Amino acid sequence: MSAIRAEHVTVRFGGLVAVNDVSFEVPQGGIVSIIGPNGAGKTTFFNVLTGLYEVTVGRVYVGDRDVTNLAPHRIAGLGVGRTFQNIRLFGLMTAEENVKVAMHPHLRSGVTATVLGTPRQRREEREARETARELLDFVGIGGSFGEYARNLSYGDQRRLEVARALALRPSVLLLDEPTAGMNPRESARFTDFVHRVRVEKDLSVLLIEHDMSVVMRVSERVTVLDRGERIAEGTPEEIRANQRVVEAYLGKAAKGQRT
Repeated sequence: MSAIRAEHVTVRFGGLVAVNDVSFEVPQGGIVSIIGPNGAGKTTFFNVLTGLYEVTVGRVYVGDRDVTNLAPHRIAGLGVGRTFQNIRLFGLMTAEENVKVAMHPHLRSGVTATVLGTPRQRREEREARETARELLDFVGIGGSFGEYARNLSYGDQRRLEVARALALRPSVLLLDEPTAGMNPRESARFTDFVHRVRVEKDLSVLLIEHDMSVVMRVSERVTVLDRGERIAEGTPEEIRANQRVVEAYLGKAAKGQRT
């Protein structure tokens, strides 16, 4: 069974076809990457899977549930967490508060209970605080729980985004350019982290990534988009050896890796 899948998805913006008849799936428990040159339609495709953009033609499923053109919050509520290529944190909230915001769909206390400070509401608030700090520890920034998000380093802001996505209790986690701005050592550590997330949080992972060393180390399957179309799909070894992929994206760097 697939964690998330798309069937013959096409996305048009006026006369522009951004994604053209793409079928794709992430198996349950799998780690899959999407690669391609700038403008290939990768982030557009992510935005379709998470409800930010509407599908023109085709269907999107989370598990066996048809989520085509559902609102983003409804898709998130069905177990899809994501980060963004451009970091989207609440800069004037602390790291802990950023994570707690994402827990809101799972909280049961209503407005009245919050205003009155009922025992149930206080218990929920305490549990949310503990969970937030556990997630911050998990991504490696537990000591920064009280820091404003805008004061964190770029790499720590990336980690905070992941913690916030995990707060949704997702079954599938979508990471858009997660190693952007990281040095080689940080990127290498990130690949270990992705495997740990998959095992310890029992979820599937889909990522867009430009760093081919990360893609080849972390992925079990790789899908390649070019000009909105899927041009290849396979294991990292198959993708590295695919001449069409080399010509469209990997270029001389990939040829050098094979020698």
